[in-house]
Amino acid sequence: MSRQVSRLNRWIVCLAVLALLLGFGPRVGSALAAEKVIKIGTIFPLTGPVATAGQRCQAAVQTAVEIINGKHPDIKVPLAKQEGILKGYKIVLVHADSQGKPDVGKAEAERLLNQEGVWALIGSYNSAVSKPASFVAERMKRIFMCGSSSSAALTQRDMKYFFRLAPTDATESVDFVEVLKWANKKNKANIKTLGVIYENSEFGKHAAEEAKKAAAAGGFKVVTDVPFTPGATNLNSEVQTLKKANPDAVFGAVLGADYSLWVRTMKQANFLPRIVINYCSGYQDPVIAKQLGGDANYFMGSSGYSPQFASLMPEVAAVEKIFKAKTGGVPFDGNSIQEAVAMLVLAQAIEKAGSLDTEKVVNALNANTWDSPLSLGGKVKFAKGGQNILAKSIVTQLQDGQYKRIFPEKMADAKIVFPMKPWDKR
Repeated sequence: MSRQVSRLNRWIVCLAVLALLLGFGPRVGSALAAEKVIKIGTIFPLTGPVATAGQRCQAAVQTAVEIINGKHPDIKVPLAKQEGILKGYKIVLVHADSQGKPDVGKAEAERLLNQEGVWALIGSYNSAVSKPASFVAERMKRIFMCGSSSSAALTQRDMKYFFRLAPTDATESVDFVEVLKWANKKNKANIKTLGVIYENSEFGKHAAEEAKKAAAAGGFKVVTDVPFTPGATNLNSEVQTLKKANPDAVFGAVLGADYSLWVRTMKQANFLPRIVINYCSGYQDPVIAKQLGGDANYFMGSSGYSPQFASLMPEVAAVEKIFKAKTGGVPFDGNSIQEAVAMLVLAQAIEKAGSLDTEKVVNALNANTWDSPLSLGGKVKFAKGGQNILAKSIVTQLQDGQYKRIFPEKMADAKIVFPMKPWDKR
């Protein structure tokens, strides 16, 4: 009998060890320590026509995580002086490539949440991707931090788990119209008519709608409305449509490689309005600006950051040093820096909540005003629906390859070049 008991005990021990190895038994010691991670998923366009922007957005989140996980006493942003959050938890990123396509972004959101088991999502640059991807997160009651997608409609859906850091195309449209009015007053510009060119997407269509609404309110006549397919290989027809209408000003919702193609096509057609103001990346992209060289000059757009804002945002420099090491020396732009802010604010909210309970973190996000040295306004505050109501931007103009601050006038560091210099006089 005793021999049988001994054999039975040995079998019990072996089964217990096997259960531990397979993960069925209680987890102790080092197993618990290894689990002190928070998996965050990112969804950005890492390939496709706006891949360079998406890659920098991803690098910005990685930069924020490096600061959060490590100890950086010389960096003056929240959480930099401690190591990790929640007394030792580290953030681990799981990346996905949306290719800039809504269906791919939706599928990747589902994969990250269901298969990878991420705790929250950050993304997705393209508003057209952020829309379906955030619906997936909302349905699963997971937080979606949206750094730079600008469609105003995203924060008009009465969603509980969606938070957006950047200004919207609605607020930017109002700012752009104010620039036209200011130019008429200060420069006797006599701007009366407006053309709108935009990609036929969630972002572009909403930007165009807001542009036309703001123009009407400001007393400007929209004389042409020109959509195009993102990833276009030819914009000759669209540029000819603009040229025929000959508006005094043009608002452009044109991203990435499409922006570069648009500018070059306007030069080929020898067409240039007196003023062009652009939403979002394309214009903001320092790589594209460098590629275009002198052809990029005198175009305008809004941005929450460019290196020329350094005197306004001195705390960015130390963070940008880490970022540039990941991007081959390319600095932050207005889009990428918002993704870093998204990660930093989410980490602050987790720390403030003292918990990984999603509902507690959502409550913390809504209830507090967050310090944000990487934001132009220095603070972040979310309204119902998830919009950061303290988001700010400056309208800049490229002059000699530099993003010069133009408007509001009190924040300007240069005078506007108006009208834009013709192609043959540059």
